[in-house]
Amino acid sequence: MMNYRNLGNSGLKISELSFGSWVTFGNQIDISEASKILKTAYDAGINFFDNAEAYAAGKSEEIMGKALKKLSWDRDSYIISSKVFFGSKNNPLPTQKGLSRKHIIEACNQALQRFQTDYIDLYFCHRPDPETPIEETVRAMNTLIEQGKIFYWGTSEWSAYQILQAFKIAEKLNLIPPTMEQPQYNLFCRERMEKEYLPIFKEYKLGTTIWSPLASGILSGKYNNGIPKDSRMNLPGYEWLKERLLSEEGKIKIEKTKKLAKIAEKIGISLPCMAIAWCLKNQNVSTVILGASKISQLKENLKAVEAVKILDDDTIEEIENVLK
Repeated sequence: MMNYRNLGNSGLKISELSFGSWVTFGNQIDISEASKILKTAYDAGINFFDNAEAYAAGKSEEIMGKALKKLSWDRDSYIISSKVFFGSKNNPLPTQKGLSRKHIIEACNQALQRFQTDYIDLYFCHRPDPETPIEETVRAMNTLIEQGKIFYWGTSEWSAYQILQAFKIAEKLNLIPPTMEQPQYNLFCRERMEKEYLPIFKEYKLGTTIWSPLASGILSGKYNNGIPKDSRMNLPGYEWLKERLLSEEGKIKIEKTKKLAKIAEKIGISLPCMAIAWCLKNQNVSTVILGASKISQLKENLKAVEAVKILDDDTIEEIENVLK
C-alpha cells in the first residue's frame, strides 16, 4: 500500500515513491513498454511521474504524453512534472536554454504540446542559471502559475543560498515562492539533504522529490562484477557515467556496495529495496523517484515502502559503519 506525504509547503499529496523517465523513455523503451510501466506504477498507488525537456531531447515527454493519453486516466488523479534549463535540442542556441523569462515560458509551452496536456503540475528549474537574475526566474514562474500553465514551481540542484534568495525575492515582491527542490540523495550523496538544506526545511517546509536513490544504478548491485551489456553506461552520451564508475572513487563505492548487499541479505530484502527505504527514512524526503526499464525492476523497488519498517536502529548503524 503506497503512503503519501505533503509536498513541502503545499497541500498537495504526493506518493512516497514516484516514477521518472530519465534515460529510459526514448532511449531504452517505446510507447508500448512505457504504458505498461506507467500502469504498473499507477496501479501500485504512484501518482507522480517526473520528466524534463532535456530527457532524450524532448522525446521522453512525447512518449510519456502519448502513453498517458493511451491509458486515459482522469487528469486530476496524477501529477506530472517537467524541468527547464538544458533545452530540448541536442545543440541548443543561447535563447533555447537557461532560465531567462523567454526560455522558461517558451519551454513550458513546448512541454505542454509534447505532453498533450493543458497544464504541468510541477515545473522545476533544472539547474541554477548564473547568467540570469533569480528575480527574473521567480517572476517568470509566477507568470506561468497565474496563467494556469503550471501549479507549483521548484528548483533542482540549487544551493541553499540560491533557494533562500528565491524565497526572499518572492516574499519582497509578493510572488509565489518555490515549493520543492529536486536534489540527488542516496547512501553515497548526502551533504545537501542532511546538512545544507536543514535551515530551509525548518523555516520554509521545502518539499523534495529526490533523484538517483540507487546512485545511477551502483546501489542496485548490478555493477559489482563489471558493466552489463544492457547498462545505460553503454548508451551514447553516457560515457561520463562509465568513467565515473571506473574511477578510483567508483571502485571504492563498488566495494562498499558489496558490503551493503550482505546487510540487505541478512535482513531479508534486496539491496535496491534497502537503499530506497533508507532514503524514505528521512522525513524531509517527500518522494523518491524510481527509474526502471523493466516491470520486474519496478515491482522489486516498490517493495521499499514496506521495507522501511525493517530498517531498525541496529541496521542503520551497520549501514553507517560501512559508509564511514
